[in-house]
Amino acid sequence: MSILSWIENKTEKKKKSLWIRCEKCGSILYVKHLKANFKICFACGYYLQMNSHERIKSFINMETWQPFDETLSSGDPISFQYQKSYKERLYEAQRYYKMQDAVVTGTGFLEQIPIALAVMDFNFMGGSMGSVVGEKITRLIEYAMKHGLVLVIVCASGGARMQEGILSLMQMAKISSALELYQKHTNLLYITLITSPTTGGVTASFAMLGDLIVAEPLALIGFAGRRVIEQTLNEILPDNFQKAESLMHHGLLDLIIPRIFLKQALYEIVNFHQQRPFNIENFLPKKMKISINFLQEEKNRRFFKKKNKSLKKKNLKTKRFTIKKNSFNLFYKKIFLSLKKFI
Repeated sequence: MSILSWIENKTEKKKKSLWIRCEKCGSILYVKHLKANFKICFACGYYLQMNSHERIKSFINMETWQPFDETLSSGDPISFQYQKSYKERLYEAQRYYKMQDAVVTGTGFLEQIPIALAVMDFNFMGGSMGSVVGEKITRLIEYAMKHGLVLVIVCASGGARMQEGILSLMQMAKISSALELYQKHTNLLYITLITSPTTGGVTASFAMLGDLIVAEPLALIGFAGRRVIEQTLNEILPDNFQKAESLMHHGLLDLIIPRIFLKQALYEIVNFHQQRPFNIENFLPKKMKISINFLQEEKNRRFFKKKNKSLKKKNLKTKRFTIKKNSFNLFYKKIFLSLKKFI
């Protein structure tokens, strides 16, 4: 082991502290016991932030968890730079939090019911929504449409990612249009769980489009920041402004559920929904094609490339099969059927 790697291991061990201070009351809390209590302060009941792994573990049986698009990473489309370049900030966040972007998507079992789950992580660059976040959530929605799964999205974000410019804003319309197809044509249940904080473009798009909108107690939910609104209106806003209870009072939320009851409550809601009639699985608009993930596409592309070489060696006069890279809307079934006699 080199000296540099030894130092890095030491610093990583120091980051994993045994104690943590409550942000509200200042109490010192033992991390192991805090995690067992769903990261709720024992002294004041304050809800500390949970990362994506902890959130998934609180909902899903980890033996059944199947993550999607783990290798999908963002580029630097506009060469953004402020003090540091966007590439450097992204690399540092990926290295520190051991994840590629601010959302984790996949499927798993909520008790005995399979669901499609997306969990946003506020720790990763403020949970900002960039092109990768939009793409991963859109692919998850399309997968849920294809397989007839209930969709649950856990929101925790500061809004659109400014380092990607207009491409980040485009994700609002992209996800919303995918959800419109999901809700209208498949008639399946879409639940949003809004945690603190959820602001900006996420609140203005898919966070408020759920068939059932659930929030944690005292969650901060809004579009613009409190100080911006106060300076614009020249008024002092009430203490409960942009809190979950205030939004519930004004009809913007359906339920406020404490964190310790979330899993059981979601299970009962989804289980109740399973009894209602819904459209036939895979019922989608004409000419609509489900995109596949990058890894599966790459496997198929390499398979056909290899098969073409074998056909060329045999000097068979037949149509060559080609798949362009990064072409997500190819219909592979027809190609497989036409290639079947040569396999």
